[in-house]
Amino acid sequence: MNVSLTQILDLVGELDDSSEGQTRRERFRKFLKENINKAGQVRDYVQECLRNSEDQYNRALQDLVNHIGRLLEFEVEFGRYKGVPGEIGFDGLWKSPKTGFSIVVEVKKTEAYAIKTSTLMGYVNELISEKRIKSWDDALGLYVVGQYDPNLRQLENNIVAEKKTDQLRVIEVESLLTLLELISEYDVSHEDVLAILRPSGPKIDPIISLVGSLVAEKIPTEEETRFAPEEEIPEKGAQYWLTPVRSEEEQSAEKVIETLVGDEKIYAFGDRTPGRNRIRPDDWICFYASGNGVIAHAKVASLPERKPHTKVRHGERYPWTFRLKDVHLYVRKPVLIDAVLRGQMDAFRSRDPNKSWAWFVQATRKISEKDFRLLARQQA
Repeated sequence: MNVSLTQILDLVGELDDSSEGQTRRERFRKFLKENINKAGQVRDYVQECLRNSEDQYNRALQDLVNHIGRLLEFEVEFGRYKGVPGEIGFDGLWKSPKTGFSIVVEVKKTEAYAIKTSTLMGYVNELISEKRIKSWDDALGLYVVGQYDPNLRQLENNIVAEKKTDQLRVIEVESLLTLLELISEYDVSHEDVLAILRPSGPKIDPIISLVGSLVAEKIPTEEETRFAPEEEIPEKGAQYWLTPVRSEEEQSAEKVIETLVGDEKIYAFGDRTPGRNRIRPDDWICFYASGNGVIAHAKVASLPERKPHTKVRHGERYPWTFRLKDVHLYVRKPVLIDAVLRGQMDAFRSRDPNKSWAWFVQATRKISEKDFRLLARQQA
């Protein structure tokens, strides 16, 4: 049975820093440790936190980020939800059991408010003073950001301007989840994860070796190539597609979909977009806003033509434009690809719905009519 984060939080009660008895926070953290150990489950819970603005979900997000640290094989010390005088106010302290390298974590749901880098620097310095961390040579301050504000890059800019790139790093929680999926699904080790997170040394071979091994694992076998979807003869009648839309520095995924799909009734693909040569008029396509859910669907009204559109940002990367009709937008009521929905879908028929599922929304793909109807809130 799949239990939502909201249901768990309702049972646990309000998360706080109380230290009396078996606290609510300890019960919640114990539940995560004993029950939420698959990457797909963690992703579902994180996305639920990002969709809700209450303090309860902000605190749950902090615990979930630290839980990801545990699953990445760090020894994790959970921090307080609110700082108090006399205690170091970090959100999490992760230590590598094999190297002793420490990561001091600060969780921020958004960049929309000014973040002073001196605060996180101070936490690391205090931990060094207390001899809980050896030195800055063995430590890193890491900001884990839930949602980047496309209009603000102040945190990243501050780190660069203050020349602290060897001491402070920023990672979106989506990328942290990707690391978790790599360690869960591929032959990626704790040392590989640490090599990615910590400041790079003069030798870059370990990163290139990791990338090479992952690429090698993705090379299809002869049997897989013979039956690869791209080699299929297009079937008669409508085809059904899912395409992911990612937020960029200038614009959120939701805004991209509202502008192109909703206002302009168009969309654009790149030269290497899977399915670009196979999509045709009267096909149906749904649009997944990364980290959120499906927020629109439409019927394809023309073949893709290499005619960059002025409304498409980075038109040189996405020059293949096609028209849409019968557009439906539901930005404020996204269709969530949660474990319950995944359990009903053809694409997950032979898969554990609680395991990694980001593969499904990482590239444009052809889907079944049943899956399209589920994603578009139509009767399957």
